[in-house]
Amino acid sequence: MSIQVDNIHTISLHVANKPGVLLRITLMFARRGYNIESLVVSSALDGKFSRMTITAQGAPETLDQIIRQANKLIDVVHASEHNDEEAIAKEMVLIKVKLSKTNKNEILQVIDHFKAQSVDLTQKSAIIQAVGDSDRIDALIDMLKDYGIIETVRSGKLVMARGDQST
Repeated sequence: MSIQVDNIHTISLHVANKPGVLLRITLMFARRGYNIESLVVSSALDGKFSRMTITAQGAPETLDQIIRQANKLIDVVHASEHNDEEAIAKEMVLIKVKLSKTNKNEILQVIDHFKAQSVDLTQKSAIIQAVGDSDRIDALIDMLKDYGIIETVRSGKLVMARGDQST
């Protein structure tokens, strides 16, 4: 029932857009010894609420306790875990890679293969933007390692429930 690779879970929370809410949520995870792998927070459609997507690692039983506890917090409208069948999960990455005259065409072929985009190109580097599931992002990074990655920035997972279900 979870997006799970080595006990990795994707949780979404719909919360009041108030100071301190993020701190209270992350403390719940920390107190239970749950490691947060990624955390994405943004305003919901109406600015009174925010949407949190947390990718965390730990035991499923502990996660159930965290979700039940989160749903009891006054500033939490709804908290739930999502799986691949009921939700769409994507993330974005920016990758700065070393560029030379000899590897430029190869790097552009890799970008094309992964349906990524070159968003900045200089004589010495390229910044590549890609959107996809985590495995695809990992594969792109692995392919580009041989060319010399200067730095990467990943958004963390964004998740949205399919169909009529609310996230």
